[in-house]
Amino acid sequence: MSEAVRREDREPRKRRDVSRTYATDRIEVVWEPRLCVHVGECFQRLPEVFDPWARPWVRPEATDPDTLAEVVMRCPSGALHFRRLDDGPQEAELIGEEVTLVALADGPMQVRGHVTLVGADGETIREDTRLVLCRCGASKTKPLCDGTHKVVGFTDPPR
Repeated sequence: MSEAVRREDREPRKRRDVSRTYATDRIEVVWEPRLCVHVGECFQRLPEVFDPWARPWVRPEATDPDTLAEVVMRCPSGALHFRRLDDGPQEAELIGEEVTLVALADGPMQVRGHVTLVGADGETIREDTRLVLCRCGASKTKPLCDGTHKVVGFTDPPR
């Protein structure tokens, strides 16, 4: 059995198809754990909703949908998304048409906008409004960042 399979058995949340949905009657939040690079925008900005130590760790009923949507949109990796179930604006409407790329200090390249990431084989890897791309070269989910830059001590510029 390969090391990758064993790791997946130990951490099923890292499988490509795993996601969790947390909802109220006005908004639902979807979390894809394998995309999370643990920047902490969610729990730092809205700790009453996002508590990594609680189960469930997302409590959308703890704030209003507009505030929740605003914080979800700050997730750099796209691990968090929302869908309004009321008359509020959807995420795709709020993101705008411009695509921006920002090299995050000592970390990945953040991509914002309506983007399609295509692999060398021509296959679509992901269509999203937010992505983080590996710059350190050590990610196990290349071209996406998996947070390994923190472990390998990646700095930009190298020191």
